[in-house]
Amino acid sequence: MASSPDVTSSADNTPGSPVNGSAERRGRVRLRRAAVMAVPAAAVAAGLAILTAEGALGVQFAISGMPFVVTADKLEGEGFAQFGGLDNMIENSPNQGDTGGQVLVVTSVVKNGKLTNLCQSVDLGGIQLVLTAGDGSTPVSVKNLAIDSDDITGNAEFNNIEIGRDSSTFDKVPIKGPEGVYGQQADSVVITDLYQHNYAATAAVFKLPNLHMRFGTEGCPK
Repeated sequence: MASSPDVTSSADNTPGSPVNGSAERRGRVRLRRAAVMAVPAAAVAAGLAILTAEGALGVQFAISGMPFVVTADKLEGEGFAQFGGLDNMIENSPNQGDTGGQVLVVTSVVKNGKLTNLCQSVDLGGIQLVLTAGDGSTPVSVKNLAIDSDDITGNAEFNNIEIGRDSSTFDKVPIKGPEGVYGQQADSVVITDLYQHNYAATAAVFKLPNLHMRFGTEGCPK
């Protein structure tokens, strides 16, 4: 869906006019949606596929619009999938900036996973809230994790991967994507030196051994 000529031609083009402003907003929304549909996939340095398409969200709540960073020395997952979508903020969110309240994301799903040396940080405006866990002999464990990211890096190894599968037909994870959306799934995945820039996450189980939360001037290192 692209911005069509009739949107502009039918509007009063006088700068600042209400009709013109409304048409411009509709045009921007249509362009965002067109961009989502037009980019099926792009590779990150780690070889992970960034799968972008408009569809159902993996995380079903209004996001704050404040991103958070997650890093780990290693992620080991049994049952893995990815598909794309849009996360939405509340109406007139103070964090929307020029996004219009929507963020293009990749939803990564892990059925059962372990993370070694997990770090999570969020910038609260000049001060970082930092969480660390799994830094001992017992890693962090997750079940049915779905996390929405707009940037992912690392070194990834997949076992029995299927690339380009319709995300509504996933059978290796409990969360399915929308119909007609480009996705990928695998029996298992191992990612080392993981970095994620995220907007939302959910999990059925999230066990954090050796949990430590603190405030600091620096977040998790990339």
